[in-house]
Amino acid sequence: MNKIKELLPGLMLCIVIAVPSYLLGTLLPVIGGPVFGIIIGMVIALFYKNKVKTQPGITYTSKKILQYAVILLGFGMNLSSILKTGAQSLPIIVSTISIALIVAFVLYKLIKIKPKIAVLIGVGSSICGGSAIAATAPVVDAEDDEIAQSISVIFLFNVIAALIFPTLGSAIGLSNNGFGLFAGTAINDTSSVTAAAAAWDGIHGSNTLDTATIVKLTRTLAIIPITLVLALYRARKEKSKTNVSIKKIFPFFVLYFVLASVITTVFYALFPDGSVHAAGEGVFAALKWLSKFFIIMAMSAIGLNTDIVRLVKSGGKPIFLGLCCWISIIAVSLIMQRLIGIV
Repeated sequence: MNKIKELLPGLMLCIVIAVPSYLLGTLLPVIGGPVFGIIIGMVIALFYKNKVKTQPGITYTSKKILQYAVILLGFGMNLSSILKTGAQSLPIIVSTISIALIVAFVLYKLIKIKPKIAVLIGVGSSICGGSAIAATAPVVDAEDDEIAQSISVIFLFNVIAALIFPTLGSAIGLSNNGFGLFAGTAINDTSSVTAAAAAWDGIHGSNTLDTATIVKLTRTLAIIPITLVLALYRARKEKSKTNVSIKKIFPFFVLYFVLASVITTVFYALFPDGSVHAAGEGVFAALKWLSKFFIIMAMSAIGLNTDIVRLVKSGGKPIFLGLCCWISIIAVSLIMQRLIGIV
């Protein structure tokens, strides 16, 4: 009971920020609720200095609620449906993820960027933007300002992609299927993928939105191996310095994410139609919504813990890293489509 009382003020503050952030995100999906949460949180932090009463709840939200959000994300993953429809895109997905991670590693060495920011931007660029950063941040023990920096960089290129990709796709002569694969593999965040695909459909009278969304969800599954590899790497590195147990580092929340995905998949396999199917869809839809709201809450908490002035001053290298990852993903996505004859 005392623990709840200690956490409640900070939790309530994060909810108060998350509600308008969520509403703004629905009005401007190309930006999204998490980005509004970070921005509002950082602006409030400029004036709200004495956070003694709210800090425990803010910290809990930025760490634990973030992990719960990733777990609930699994209830939006029907693995059989995603893999069946997204199989065509797997060579492109593997290639774009690989090139982004390689670019992030090379630039981390060349321009001396913070290693955790390099990891977060590389993973966020290559997999699924904010969700991938949310899953990876606890694994690498990233600081709140590092998470905010990475989310900001990903957001910048999401917006640019959503605005220019439909025109770019038309200019280079992509087919409807080709653009769906292009948007799904080369845009980071689901909201921006949706915005770009919807704009393409409006111009061409097509239905690429389904293709782009499924390709994007297929990319999201890469969260699982990436986070597990990072956890094992960190455990090995920490153990060489101190006698750290892997249990303290291992991201068990990722296993719960997998379990949630398996539960969803089994349910749809057992109940493909009928009233039980409809009721289950309602439950899974509610859990997916809660996952999104939890991410917005966590980003609001991260904003409250971030110094916006320092963030702006140190933004050059992360933006350059994000740009290089983004350009390499675009190039590889288009090249792979040509090689396998999709365009």
